[in-house]
Amino acid sequence: MSMNKRLPGTAQRSVLFGPLVGVVVGAVVLAGCSSSKSASPAASTPAPSAAATSAASSTQPASPTGKPIVIGISLSLTGDFSDSGTAAKRGYETWESVVNAKGGIDGRPVQLKIVDDASSPNQVTTNYQNLITKDKVDFVFGPFSSLLTIPAAQVAARYGYAFIEPAGGGPKVFEQHLHNLFFVQPAPVVSEGKVFADYILSLPADQRPKTAAYPELDDPFAAPIAETVRQEFEAAGIKTVYKQVYPAETADFTPIVQKMKSANPDVVVAGTQSEDAYGLVKAMVQLKFAPKWLFFANGANSPLNFPDKVGANNVNGIFSAADWTPDATSYRNQEFVQAYLAKFGGTADQIDPTSAEAFSCGVLLEEAIAKTGSFDNKKIIEALHQGTWPTPEGNLSWDADGAPQGSDMLVQWQNGKMVRVWPPSVAAASPVQTPLPWA
Repeated sequence: MSMNKRLPGTAQRSVLFGPLVGVVVGAVVLAGCSSSKSASPAASTPAPSAAATSAASSTQPASPTGKPIVIGISLSLTGDFSDSGTAAKRGYETWESVVNAKGGIDGRPVQLKIVDDASSPNQVTTNYQNLITKDKVDFVFGPFSSLLTIPAAQVAARYGYAFIEPAGGGPKVFEQHLHNLFFVQPAPVVSEGKVFADYILSLPADQRPKTAAYPELDDPFAAPIAETVRQEFEAAGIKTVYKQVYPAETADFTPIVQKMKSANPDVVVAGTQSEDAYGLVKAMVQLKFAPKWLFFANGANSPLNFPDKVGANNVNGIFSAADWTPDATSYRNQEFVQAYLAKFGGTADQIDPTSAEAFSCGVLLEEAIAKTGSFDNKKIIEALHQGTWPTPEGNLSWDADGAPQGSDMLVQWQNGKMVRVWPPSVAAASPVQTPLPWA
């Protein structure tokens, strides 16, 4: 699930995590341990057993000596998406360290070439054009956000490159109908809104909200999430009393919050990215506007940045959605968590899910190379459209347009931590309806 100065929109993020509890994450998770092979297993192949992993890890692989496998990546290291861009960079670099420590891929070391797109759609187009035509990289991985993924994927498709991407899952990404694109999360981003709607509509009729408000960032990731909820709520009889699509350059959210407060909705469903989510919470606190339920598409799902930006005392009760948790038993997840902490420090519940998404892109490429026995982009594209592929993000498969076929989780801030609360099959705790801290 991550931005600085407001620029045009972002995407996904989608994502977050709960406390370290031993819960299997439903259908999106494949139980397994970390692999110590130089390449991941082929599609639908289960992770190795703990005993096999331990035995394999006792043998130190030789350092890779072949020709480097160069992977080009454009990331938002400055500008609006810099928080999430930095998180993605950490995930990619963690994978690079892990795979090279195992001897590379077929004896060839992985070398990342990461360039800054300054959160600009124009710059991301230039970056991938240069990475492919001038630097002649072997593969490319995706940037952060649907806004940047859309033009970047088009460049990759033009040159026949597989486009494995961690954080661009808005509807417009898949409406391009690009056969080379693979979104490495369990579900398209609209699933984030659906899981919240499912929870609210599971409540007894007399306990559901009667009215709702929808502040929405003009962004191909954020707005569709709120709109998904609005459509389901209105169909269930929950009246819309406020809706506002605000531009990406919005800096002062006081007028928006004032209007929402006057409308007095029971629930607020905010189609946000990070900076606008922080701004909305700050304005709500200032104006003492506290709806009974508060959901953010993005921003509130950052376990490290959200409490830092809005105040640790202001987070409890707020909902968001997740695609990954650090305690998941999915394939190679614990390998990722351990390697990330060794490289960057901190604690597991502070890892941004964007880092896990980026690491999973690398795992997926390893698997595709192992499956095809080839470094040919065309063969890898065709292989990924077949079967199911285990990653730290769960067992993934895609439709013809690169949209994944799974679902997300609802999370809520409880006692200062992000906790999985819905659906019950993956929940670490039950959702609570509690007054927001500033109520």
